[in-house]
Amino acid sequence: METLDPATGLPLPPNAIQRVLFVAPKVHIYNIPPLASTRGYVAASWTDDPKRHIFTCRMRLLETATPGRDDSEENIKADIILEDPASGTLFAAAPYTTPAIVESALDSSRFFALRVQDPSGRKATLGMGFEDRSDAFDFSVALQEARKSLGMEPEENRREKEKSKKKEEEEVKRDYSLKEGETITVSFGGSGFGRRNKGRAGAPAEEEEVTGSLNSFALPPPPGAAAAKGGGIAPPPLPAAAGGGGSRQKAALQDFGFDDGQFGEFA
Repeated sequence: METLDPATGLPLPPNAIQRVLFVAPKVHIYNIPPLASTRGYVAASWTDDPKRHIFTCRMRLLETATPGRDDSEENIKADIILEDPASGTLFAAAPYTTPAIVESALDSSRFFALRVQDPSGRKATLGMGFEDRSDAFDFSVALQEARKSLGMEPEENRREKEKSKKKEEEEVKRDYSLKEGETITVSFGGSGFGRRNKGRAGAPAEEEEVTGSLNSFALPPPPGAAAAKGGGIAPPPLPAAAGGGGSRQKAALQDFGFDDGQFGEFA
């Protein structure tokens, strides 16, 4: 079956591919008055007058992809087609070249202003209304998908993508390699190497140093009670001196608490 261009009615190449993005079996078409405000279209201005209703038709959003000359690229376009639901006869087509082709009404989410175009290039703006609000929502989603395929993006999004791409290119171009003669110095700050070990957690270093110096000069403790009663270890004998060394030794032993009157004398 021969594939035709929905906007012109002319045959397409045999390798052309068409994809239906959205179908509404029943939409109402209106003859709308000229735009009276720069804010946009008001659906009540054409739905309140029954004479402005033209007819009810089927609407399709159709995407057509045609391969390029070298078959490496595709030419993609989208068309909004208004046709007879029974015979499929084309009534009007709106090539979706810019987002301004379809404008939402200010006072209702079910109505849109559609700018159609005939094969000779003449343009007209028609009112289009859905009976169901969910159909109008699905139509808006299909238009968003068509904009992605056609590369239609808001100016802000396009600028943000360009900035991001430029930043990535700059990051790739930066050279972080070491040049000849350059070195890397690594500093281990706060590692604690070479410091005095603390005796206990939280004790200041000055306090530890002072305590250690005092302990080094401390005198030995005096003999306890057990040593006084003879239960302790006897001190080493004092060396004997010439001329009365024995009496001096006995006197020294008595000074340390030893009594030799009962158990004999200590040599």
